[in-house]
Amino acid sequence: MSIDPALYPTHPAPLRRFAADRLAVEVHGDRRCLGRAAAGAAAAYLRDVIASRGLARVVFACAPSQDEFLAALVDPASSGAGIDWGRVVAFHMDEYVGLGAGHPQGFRRYLGSHLLARVPVGAAHLIPAEDADPDAVCRAYGERLAEAPIDLICLGVGENGHIAFNDPPAADPGDPALVKVVDLDAACRRQQVNDGCFPSLAQVPRRAYTVTVPVFIRARRLSIHVPGRRKAAAVRSMLRGPISTACPASILRTHPSAVLYLDPESSSAL
Repeated sequence: MSIDPALYPTHPAPLRRFAADRLAVEVHGDRRCLGRAAAGAAAAYLRDVIASRGLARVVFACAPSQDEFLAALVDPASSGAGIDWGRVVAFHMDEYVGLGAGHPQGFRRYLGSHLLARVPVGAAHLIPAEDADPDAVCRAYGERLAEAPIDLICLGVGENGHIAFNDPPAADPGDPALVKVVDLDAACRRQQVNDGCFPSLAQVPRRAYTVTVPVFIRARRLSIHVPGRRKAAAVRSMLRGPISTACPASILRTHPSAVLYLDPESSSAL
């Protein structure tokens, strides 16, 4: 297939570039280069969306894999230059059931420190995971997401191939809900310990809110950031295995406007 050059930033140049079905893939020299390249492309796209539509609706992942990307994206001296953040509406894609907004392991806390405290976004819609009625939370957040198309989703891929908290094999490309509560599988919970987010498996929550697979499929563009050797097996399944709920991230190979950013470690099993 031909790859749309508009999907790529002008810097830094990748070590390797190829496609897996419709998914464009870049391999960069290290995590920092990966983050800068992804942020450069995302920032250029956001500037174009804001110029043409007046507003950009963006969903952000909250995980250590996103650190370098977000640092570059909010840096006014590099990628963040020229973004009218007041015209950005921010969402996040998952949160542990029951955790308050200020909980140290909460994703709202992560997004606050890595994005919302650094740039003046026009609005931020966050999942109120401490509310007593999960069904009402899912319904209300789904309605927020459905108010208009999502212009960009910035995401990672889990060690078990999950996107957001859509773990295998329960991830459903035809899910009728946009947001739901899920039971986290063992591999997903172990990753939270591996990432240093929790000191032990016993402390990792068992249930979480997540946006569902159709949210990713319908978004106008995806920017996928996957550094590190612990993601290598998932990346191989994502790119070389069948498109299947056994590896939920494999569905991203069908998206018409998506780029996967890797480093030498995460691409080492290809």
